[in-house]
Amino acid sequence: MSASSDAPDAPPASRTTPDPWLTDPDSHWAAIDQAVADAGIDAPVLALDRAALEHNVADLTRRSAGVPIRLATKSVRVRSVIEDVVGRTGFHGVLAYDLAEAHWLATRSGIGEVLMGYPSVRRNALAALVADEVATSRVSVLVDSVDQLDVIDSVVSAGARPPIRVAIDLDASYRLLAGRVHIGVRRSPVHSRRDALELARAVVARPGFYLVGVMSYEAQVAGVADAVPGKALANRAVRAMQHRSMAELRRRRGKVIAELRQIADLEFVNAGGTGSLEETARDRAVTDIAAGSGLFGGHLFDGYERFRPAPALAFGLDVVRRPAPGIVTCAGGGWIASGPPAADRLPTPVWPSGLTYVGTEAAGEVQTPLRGTAADQIAIGDRVWFRHTKSGEVCERAREVAIIDRDDAGRATVSEVVPTYRGEGKCFL
Repeated sequence: MSASSDAPDAPPASRTTPDPWLTDPDSHWAAIDQAVADAGIDAPVLALDRAALEHNVADLTRRSAGVPIRLATKSVRVRSVIEDVVGRTGFHGVLAYDLAEAHWLATRSGIGEVLMGYPSVRRNALAALVADEVATSRVSVLVDSVDQLDVIDSVVSAGARPPIRVAIDLDASYRLLAGRVHIGVRRSPVHSRRDALELARAVVARPGFYLVGVMSYEAQVAGVADAVPGKALANRAVRAMQHRSMAELRRRRGKVIAELRQIADLEFVNAGGTGSLEETARDRAVTDIAAGSGLFGGHLFDGYERFRPAPALAFGLDVVRRPAPGIVTCAGGGWIASGPPAADRLPTPVWPSGLTYVGTEAAGEVQTPLRGTAADQIAIGDRVWFRHTKSGEVCERAREVAIIDRDDAGRATVSEVVPTYRGEGKCFL
């Protein structure tokens, strides 16, 4: 995705003009639909509205309060967008989700700071990394056990490769009753000060590795909505839990990082996510905050009190059947997000407005029936537009993204079409 030289500092249009996705959503989606149709792009089609993207970039940097944002590539998976955003003021480096992806970004895109968000034991990817001195100097692997160091050494011994940059994954979950209550995701076993210091000393003492950073992900804050419509009591409980969790984490993480800095010269302490930017930015131990899904604005964030990203990315499907009055059927549509199976993992139909899933079928692998008053006005060959739940996963379903720009009169056009990871022939996970 191309960007002008002054893109990092140029204010997005959404700050000086009303946000069309809020003030007139029907016209907003209709304009995107027309732009894609005028460009002759077949469905399924991904469309990225540049004004909405710019709105989200500005909102993320505002919320991070000056703490650099490390772009989480898992939630983007469009290299041109990654390169564009990482080069902007307020962003620094990326958080990769697969080692081969990290290697590719470090060398193909020249990104100088690539942190792995997860451990990797893929032997071919490890061998390729350590054989490339440029990639080895730019990529930091993530570990939470000496067993992962053993795997690296079993691929190439310390004396036969460059030293490996290592970051420790510090568990950020909220634990109560001596660990019997666990709130958060199941990631690293490194939770306590003792856990972290033991692993850090093992890394520092081991030939062929050097400790450069720490990461932690407070999923119970970043990934849990606290303003879900119709759930006032649950929302209050979530906010109370998140407040207590962040207070505990700031104390614990601060002490751990202070002691780790006595063991190694840490270059970075990464934490947080799109949903926790404000809270994570208050932690003085943190040097950068991970965020990615806020760029494209999936509907999973519609239930957050602190912010509301613009729906920058959407996908359109062709209507191929009208099986009964009040029902139309789209080709494809089963782009289900990961996580606990529930209605919030489904894409949300947004245009034409008023369409809902047929309860017995929902979003199907090859066809998706929808019902509603608008259905009888939709012809075969028309398109229905959906908002995704999680951004990266929807990009795995398409090879290209149509970039939508608008002229001074508000007319939308497809200004360029850029490849996703999948469009570049990459399938990492």
